[in-house]
Amino acid sequence: MGKDLLYKDYQTDQKFTLTTSSPTGVAITSARTKKGDIFLADVNTQLNFRNVTIVIKVDTSSNLFTTITVDEPAPVLNAIFGFKVPDQRSDKYVGISSSIRLTVNPVVNFSGVLGTNGDAVNTSYYHIVNSSTNTAVGAKVTHSFSTNVNIITVGTQHALDPLTTIKARHEWHSKSLFTISGEVDTESNDKSPKVGLALALKP
Repeated sequence: MGKDLLYKDYQTDQKFTLTTSSPTGVAITSARTKKGDIFLADVNTQLNFRNVTIVIKVDTSSNLFTTITVDEPAPVLNAIFGFKVPDQRSDKYVGISSSIRLTVNPVVNFSGVLGTNGDAVNTSYYHIVNSSTNTAVGAKVTHSFSTNVNIITVGTQHALDPLTTIKARHEWHSKSLFTISGEVDTESNDKSPKVGLALALKP
């Protein structure tokens, strides 16, 4: 939820996704994304075992990503463990990440990342102010030990009506970034197409 508030709908990449699933809980997703003149592709396999979800992803650069999510190993807690194995021909290191998140409102998340171009610690906060108007606020603080750089991101969203949602996000670091995003549903049902508009200002 907090990640969607701060990052979802702020980009306009063209993406095509195809997903197949089986009754045993295995889902395979193939995705192709166009970022400007660059095409990226990956294959994602998801396995479900009771309260444990395992996601294995391989991209066109031969990078392997694995994420293990345990839903409520203890009351009101979610735990996530992940690691990344880069292409053997690259000089990058294996990356390891872990995260513990409270599932109650407000949502508080603590996570850390080691390897692959440095190490970092993240803390995020997400609070639903008014569920009827989809009003929420969120914040994330990232500290990199290797560069000694702090990045603070705050965001908010609010539904003007059942068909229109506005979002705003601001980042503080060496170059401040302010982004405004608007989203309009062309129909009122849950599967309706959406039209998004984003404006980014970099001082």
